[in-house]
Amino acid sequence: MLTIVSDLLLTDCFLIKGNVEHKYTRLSQVLDEHRKYFVRVRDATLIDLKSRDRIRTPLLHVNLDEILLAHEYLDEAGDEYARMLAADQELHKVRVFYTGKLNIELAGLLRPGAYEADDHITRRFCVLRKPTLRGIEDHGDDELRSLARLPYLILNKLRLSYIYDFN
Repeated sequence: MLTIVSDLLLTDCFLIKGNVEHKYTRLSQVLDEHRKYFVRVRDATLIDLKSRDRIRTPLLHVNLDEILLAHEYLDEAGDEYARMLAADQELHKVRVFYTGKLNIELAGLLRPGAYEADDHITRRFCVLRKPTLRGIEDHGDDELRSLARLPYLILNKLRLSYIYDFN
């Protein structure tokens, strides 16, 4: 049976693909404004980052604190309003690091100060454009390899360990 998934979440242990419930807007905003500890994901597939074993479940509750990064599979070109807003933003070249069970290094473009607590646009999650990802071994797995080809990533800024802002 073919299941269409719209969302991707990465934790220290799993790549999770599925559909976040009650999405009323873009995933970045839903995660940023979510006021419960857990987000519900329907039709979830968990891919173990070490063994690449897969677990499928009709419903998964994911603790927001466990999410390192996320992505929403949708046609960005069709979102004219979001494209106009993004075109007007100043972006800084940054390198960010997550450390822990999974050490990840990301480079890309980020709005100045988006990672700070006093950022007035985002609370907990921010968007990194044109990401370059290092630290995840895909072992030939197509789904893990796809992480390196995403046009943007939604970062959990509370989980960031180090940030180098080139500006």
